[in-house]
Amino acid sequence: MNKSHPPSPGTSFPEGQVDSLLSIISSQRERFRARNQELEGENRMMQHTVHALQSELDNLRADNIKLYEKIKFLQSYPGRGGSRDDTEQRYSSQYEERLDPFSSFSRKERQRKYLSLSPWDKATLSMGRLILSNKTARTVAFFYTLFLHCLVFLVLYKTAWSESVGRDCAAYCAKKYADHVHKFHENGDAGDMWQ
Repeated sequence: MNKSHPPSPGTSFPEGQVDSLLSIISSQRERFRARNQELEGENRMMQHTVHALQSELDNLRADNIKLYEKIKFLQSYPGRGGSRDDTEQRYSSQYEERLDPFSSFSRKERQRKYLSLSPWDKATLSMGRLILSNKTARTVAFFYTLFLHCLVFLVLYKTAWSESVGRDCAAYCAKKYADHVHKFHENGDAGDMWQ
């Protein structure tokens, strides 16, 4: 009953077996290295091909959009045909979609956010849009705001000036009273003052 046990770390392989294992591992490493270099080369070629195809696709898409813009320009002239074939309709929809692919999403999101606003916020937003969309409204809003600021400034200035004048007047009257009392009632006959 002699079972073969794997060699323990402390035991050594015979010399021929070590050379055999070393040559097998070395050849396997060289095969993997060669395969890795081959795959990296293929990867670089694929990336180059993908980049070239993507740039060609972008160029073709830009050319199609330019051609469709020219078609729309030519159709804007009076007397030019209004007939549209299937190809033109297909490119028309692609043109509209690719011009701004997120426009419909953006519109829906804007509508959803607008509907979630409170009535006060909706009124404020509508008023802001109204003012910002019209040059006359912007001018009126600017001068109205300027007028309100000037009015507030003048009211505050008048209030401060009135209070200052009142304080100065009270101080002046108190000083005159003190001078009068000192001048005419020096000896302390305050009782004669009320008679």
